[in-house]
Amino acid sequence: MNNKFLSLLGIARKAGRVSLGFEQSLSSLHSGAAKAVFCAKDLSEKTKRGLVLAAQNDAIPVVTVQYTLEELSMAVGQRTGIVCVNDAGFAKALLQRGEIQ
Repeated sequence: MNNKFLSLLGIARKAGRVSLGFEQSLSSLHSGAAKAVFCAKDLSEKTKRGLVLAAQNDAIPVVTVQYTLEELSMAVGQRTGIVCVNDAGFAKALLQRGEIQ
């Protein structure tokens, strides 16, 4: 994979620093573990709105990236349109990549 953003997501997954999917991401948000949430550009607005509501109390960024569900899935090795990063270092590096739509 030659895209740095997607490669970094894959590394974060291998390091065990992500939660995948709506339910796991919501759980991370409620427990305070979440540092940033990345959503595929083709994720439904209703699903994204639920994440935004859960994240707003702790000011956790929920951002839509320029990648589709398929592209995110390939990067993390599991079918998902939501990747919640639970590590401050990974979250900061991914947010600085500027891959946000």
